[in-house]
Amino acid sequence: MIGGKIGMPEILILLAIILVIFGPSKLPQLAKSIGQSVTELKDGLQKKPEEDREKETEVETTSGTDTKE
Repeated sequence: MIGGKIGMPEILILLAIILVIFGPSKLPQLAKSIGQSVTELKDGLQKKPEEDREKETEVETTSGTDTKE
């Protein structure tokens, strides 16, 4: 079985392969797009709990008015 840890030699090999595939002129654009994707993912994960709390508040508010008759 292959180990689950990625060491420095493996990372260097991957970077070399990426450099060969995309070329040095495309690497800054690639890094920028990856960084933007990670930022959007983090923002989305942080907004999700806020939206859930807002929905819970709406449900509590509407269920509280429906039960009062």
